[in-house]
Amino acid sequence: MRRGRRTYGTGGGVIGGVIGGVIGGPIGAAAGRAAAGACVVMLAACAPAGTGTGAAGSATPAVSRTAPSKAPSTAPPAGPPGVKPRTGEVRPIERTGGLPPVISSIPTKRKVVFLTIDDGWEQDPGFTAQIRDQRIPVTAFAMRDAVEAKGTPDEAGGRARYVGAGKWGYFRQLRDAGVPVENHTLTHPDLRLLGRDAQRREICGAAKLIGKQVGARPTLFRPPFGVYNTDTLTAAENCGVTAVLLWTATVQPGGKIAYQVPDKRLRPGDILLMHFRPNLARDFRVLVEKIRRRGYELGNLQAYLAAARVR
Repeated sequence: MRRGRRTYGTGGGVIGGVIGGVIGGPIGAAAGRAAAGACVVMLAACAPAGTGTGAAGSATPAVSRTAPSKAPSTAPPAGPPGVKPRTGEVRPIERTGGLPPVISSIPTKRKVVFLTIDDGWEQDPGFTAQIRDQRIPVTAFAMRDAVEAKGTPDEAGGRARYVGAGKWGYFRQLRDAGVPVENHTLTHPDLRLLGRDAQRREICGAAKLIGKQVGARPTLFRPPFGVYNTDTLTAAENCGVTAVLLWTATVQPGGKIAYQVPDKRLRPGDILLMHFRPNLARDFRVLVEKIRRRGYELGNLQAYLAAARVR
């Protein structure tokens, strides 16, 4: 029996030759030619994009394709979060007797309010995420025993889940999200019951610790319970404090605002006081939505204090 001639050069030629050799004769030759043609079609169909097979079986040059251009990425806004004061918007805040001023609200007629939060018990990661992702301006007043989970946590509003979860690492995350970390003493005492030296230890001790842990010494101070005396202001001055911050409204569980004014409404320049309590992320979201529905913006406290010449 005469064997079909085996050819090389394309996959189709090899397979056609094999089939022709196996079957033999005119029938085998015809079968081999048919198989070779089919294989060429298959190879052409399976060839990588951008290549082709010419009449002699040689590959044609790849056709270059330009990938569609991507939209330029949007960089995050630079600088601290929150609205900044307009030129001439804020009235100056004067010092009295050379001591740091005590401030309950910012002297502006613009519909802007300021968010602050005290202690450090409930270290909710969802709260940090909201501040970071939405660039919400908040000023934190850290108290050592709360941050380090020494003592009984504030569980108003529910069971605590994140007490001491990150300690000072959590406050460094807040710092990185744009939150200034200010002074709320070491142990949260009623300062009026302490002498000047004891008050100084509370305030200066907290200032030194915050500077070590967060990288910047605080310049604002909030006295526990909002109570103070002249010794408090003197001690605060000695510890590098430029202003004592109080508040005009507090935020209760559920994001409810408890006003300290008879008409029970927000006013331009209000300073709101929150606490690191259970369900912080949820309550904070409710609060921010409520403030915005009422037509108020969230201001950058530090920028407004600088405009008021508090330095």
